[in-house]
Amino acid sequence: MAEGFPRPSEIETPAGAEGWQELYSYSGVFSPERSEYEDSMFWFQDGVHWPKALLPWDAGLMELAILGLSQYNTRHLLVPPANGIDYRIVNGYVYLSPVPAPEADIPMRAEHFMQRAGHYFMNWNELYDNWLIKIRDLVKEMESLDFEPLPDIEDLEVVTSGRGTGSGGEIQANYLKLLNAASTLWQYHFEFLNLGYAAYLDFFGFCKTVFPGISDLAIAKMVAGVEVDLFRPDEELKRLAKMAVDTGIADAFKKGDVEGTCEALRATGSAGEAWISSFQQAAEPWFNFSTGSGFSSQDKIWIENVEIPFDFIGDYIKNLQSGSDIARPTEAITAERDRIVNEYSALLGSDEDREAFAGKLGLARVVFPYVENHNFYVEHWSHSVIWRKMKSLGAVFAKAGFFNEPEDIFMLKRHEVPDALFDLYHSWAAPAPARGPSYWPKIIARRKEILASLNAWKASPALGTPPEVVTEPFTIMLWGITSDSIANWLGGGESEDGTLKGMMASGGVAEGPARVIFGPDQINEVQEGEILVAPLTAPSWAPIFGKILATVTDTGGMMSHAAIVCREYGLPAVTGTGFATSLIKTGQRIRVDGSNGTVTILD
Repeated sequence: MAEGFPRPSEIETPAGAEGWQELYSYSGVFSPERSEYEDSMFWFQDGVHWPKALLPWDAGLMELAILGLSQYNTRHLLVPPANGIDYRIVNGYVYLSPVPAPEADIPMRAEHFMQRAGHYFMNWNELYDNWLIKIRDLVKEMESLDFEPLPDIEDLEVVTSGRGTGSGGEIQANYLKLLNAASTLWQYHFEFLNLGYAAYLDFFGFCKTVFPGISDLAIAKMVAGVEVDLFRPDEELKRLAKMAVDTGIADAFKKGDVEGTCEALRATGSAGEAWISSFQQAAEPWFNFSTGSGFSSQDKIWIENVEIPFDFIGDYIKNLQSGSDIARPTEAITAERDRIVNEYSALLGSDEDREAFAGKLGLARVVFPYVENHNFYVEHWSHSVIWRKMKSLGAVFAKAGFFNEPEDIFMLKRHEVPDALFDLYHSWAAPAPARGPSYWPKIIARRKEILASLNAWKASPALGTPPEVVTEPFTIMLWGITSDSIANWLGGGESEDGTLKGMMASGGVAEGPARVIFGPDQINEVQEGEILVAPLTAPSWAPIFGKILATVTDTGGMMSHAAIVCREYGLPAVTGTGFATSLIKTGQRIRVDGSNGTVTILD
């Protein structure tokens, strides 16, 4: 077993990726000036949110997320044990290092935190309702931003209205408005999220104290069975499938493609037209759903690639016609939740402990839906709008010859876009030749070459010297970084008996053939009765959960979206194995024991 991970300063650039640092902000990469500090820290690779090498513009959005998290921990709420998160990009991959609060400051921070968090906990429903209004208003604001080619002549109304501004200034301003909206979005995101985690962690810590030996999974099950908006997209798919079966138009989905299916639906008359109308109503907002984590501009969005929801609906129709129950097993999950709560509550010896248990559990259940709901509203819906608006702006540049295709805009850093806009604006206003058409294509082509080399590089799961014991609660719960997982990484992942260890994400045991996939584009390869093995899963993969027996991931902790979604769908899961996709091959029989956090390769 290795004694530690490489220091940041020891990481070499992959062949073909020389100059990769130019793709990212100067402050976000490891640097000689900070090497003493950087080499002294422990950094883990965040494969939960950013499993691949980041595109330059996507990296800017990542940085806004890190800012939002850090400022709420450190400056707004004063979370007692934890400041923010430091980050670095190395060879395109995101590495994080939690910044602990000074031990001497914890009593002072605890006092502030109780006052500030207490206000939110006491007024949660009202404040959360207001949050939903804020986030929807922000989406409307972003949707209102237009990016159109600059006109040959301004409309007469621009002059006669006395506006005093024109299209060139407007396109510059709209880009900055989009950036500001993205910054606001990530501040909204963390207004509630860490409070949700804090309430759960308070309940978790209480349970560990009064019930020695209780498993992490048993505690997690006590807050399961919640109705959250994150599951609404999948519920809409099921509703539409049932509507097709109930109205006798299901045969239209045998066409196998969207255009043919829609033609067949319209041919059925009013029933088919009603179905199409219902689909369109559901699509906005619920199909603003990324096939990935929501953090990549390259992932497909359901509403823009309707073949994805159509295929899922077709699968649900087949299940319904075969007599299968496609509903989420909510009643069974709720019954198991209540059984566990009653079992442990009966073990408490005093009214004081029972009251504390009920109060902490009640608060965790009140705030827990936000832990999942925010994922739809921020990472999926809002990010879908941001990606679309950026592609619209990219189309303006492509028409002007700056780019070969609209998506090339994501090859620019966020602060390079205003420079390119100035060049475009000036060439239009003068008019005069812009430099962009001869300047950007070469840079973008080289950056694509670099990214190809970076994506072929195998990122180390961590850098630096790990702590003897991992105690930072968010790191454990969300990312699954524990002392055991670190030892697992250093040991190569597999024990002598062929068993991989991970987090007890969702209980149950399943045995079957593995299906190893590395991204959403491979979802259609998953067959009935297989066990899904992937670097991570996304909420938008839920429609295939009816096919599979269990899930195994390389990354993620007990409170990762993969873990929560699997519990809510009653699917055995082990997350945070570190090496599952490297050690397991498609077709191998494996046994997944979600109750003990083990995966055994049987052949």
